[in-house]
Amino acid sequence: MSKATTKKIVFYDTDKRHANLKIRLHYDGLTQTSFFRNMISGYLDKDPAIIDFIQRFKELNNIQSAKKREGSKRLIEEGEKTKAKYSLLEDEEVENIFDMIEKEFPEL
Repeated sequence: MSKATTKKIVFYDTDKRHANLKIRLHYDGLTQTSFFRNMISGYLDKDPAIIDFIQRFKELNNIQSAKKREGSKRLIEEGEKTKAKYSLLEDEEVENIFDMIEKEFPEL
């Protein structure tokens, strides 16, 4: 993990769901930490599988209006098209470029 300040994320659930989670994670060879960090990364990075899951969750639980959900979905799709159209760099690619510049010109 980077040198950035870290925050602890805590939430409560039932003993049964916690036990079931631990069993499933063990079956899949995952730790709780890796599972939650990767799920959060997928959500923040707008992974299509995660976004589809969230959209279904919002629809099933009547979170946001249908119009708002459709608008959000359309904006995400338009953003992906724009990114592909202009071949925009990912955050990691930008960071790699800055690392190369720093190696080449350490005095900057």
